[in-house]
Amino acid sequence: MAYILSLETSSSVCSVALHQDQALLSYAELQMEKSHSSHITVMVEQVLEYAGVKLKQLDAVAVSGGPGSYTGLRIGTGTAKGLCFSLDKPLVSVSTLASMAQQVISFTPAPERYLFCPMLDARRSEVYTCLLAHDLNEQSPVEPMVLESSSFAQELEKQPIIFFGSGATKAKELLAPHPNAFYLENVKPTAKAIGTLAFPRLLAGKFEDVAYYEPFYLKEVYITKPLRK
Repeated sequence: MAYILSLETSSSVCSVALHQDQALLSYAELQMEKSHSSHITVMVEQVLEYAGVKLKQLDAVAVSGGPGSYTGLRIGTGTAKGLCFSLDKPLVSVSTLASMAQQVISFTPAPERYLFCPMLDARRSEVYTCLLAHDLNEQSPVEPMVLESSSFAQELEKQPIIFFGSGATKAKELLAPHPNAFYLENVKPTAKAIGTLAFPRLLAGKFEDVAYYEPFYLKEVYITKPLRK
């Protein structure tokens, strides 16, 4: 049996989970803007203490690999890499969008009937998104997409699509109404889902190079010059 500590910092929600194989042992979540760097190590300690597990007992550390908040992903990655270096444990990276889709797939009746479209809100009418089948195989690649009324029109003619995530509200407003389009609220990235998907990757030996690993930022961070010197 394997203990996996999972970190999710790709959005405004910071969460930490501890799994034994795919069974959730403990979980902590904090919904507070710009709090990740000051709280994540405390949350790791709380999750381990609640489950009665020591750091040295961990078999792997899993992290949300993006896309998502540039700063958030850096904090999660830095924390995960620090733990892996100090404990000499493997690092497992899980797609943020795939972890969101797994949550929805798990409670969708006959999920093979649908495509799943996780969306993370970006700038203005833009989202980070992809299309996934019920087995999490990508039907369209992860990309930054500027939503228009015609977005996903061809795909919706072929198969029902479930849209969810922080960008789904934006999609519902901008996409043309369609009987095959379904929208879910309150689906967010969580460390629970990261840990669930990390276990088969751990068994398969799909580890990251701790020294050189970088999350999938998707786009470079925007840097502006200050107005005053």
